[in-house]
Amino acid sequence: MSQILILYYSRHGATAEMARLIARGVEKVPGISAILRTVPEVSAICEATQSSIPDSGAPYVSSDDLAQCSALILGSPTRFGNMAAALKYFIDSTSTCWMSGQLAGKPAAVFTSASSLHGGHEATLLSMMIPLLHHGMVLVGTPYSETELISTTTGGTPYGPSHLAGKDSNLPISSDEKKLCIATGHRVAKITKKLESN
Repeated sequence: MSQILILYYSRHGATAEMARLIARGVEKVPGISAILRTVPEVSAICEATQSSIPDSGAPYVSSDDLAQCSALILGSPTRFGNMAAALKYFIDSTSTCWMSGQLAGKPAAVFTSASSLHGGHEATLLSMMIPLLHHGMVLVGTPYSETELISTTTGGTPYGPSHLAGKDSNLPISSDEKKLCIATGHRVAKITKKLESN
């Protein structure tokens, strides 16, 4: 069975919830499964102080997860219009994968959560696309055939799903945001299946 890796960093839980919704969309396609993984916090101390297994949620990603996936969906909260340092730290460690071309030609998508409507949703999504392009991945966006893109008053972009979390990061994921997450997972899975059948 082909596996789509949904790799995310989540501070307040919204990005993790989006990842689970995207996984639901992935698993609507027969023969494709979703695998959820996260990354540890970046320590302000020189030596790593975190356990190698998180207390809750998805396990930490490994280089094997990356090498064995059929597609990659990357998610992060917005940090000044960019992905969070913890996710960037992991991405910066993937040069061995890049040199061997393990991700080249595989589908990829991105998703984010931000505290304000103009808090950098699209800039963050674009920043996450850059290393995926360097890996030679095939980017999958969210087309306007997903009508929630037109009607949403919260998150949602053609570059990938987004969530408006609010100033206290406690707004629930809206109905439109949920539909866009599920639709993106489904779209990536369908494209993955098509590419693998050729």
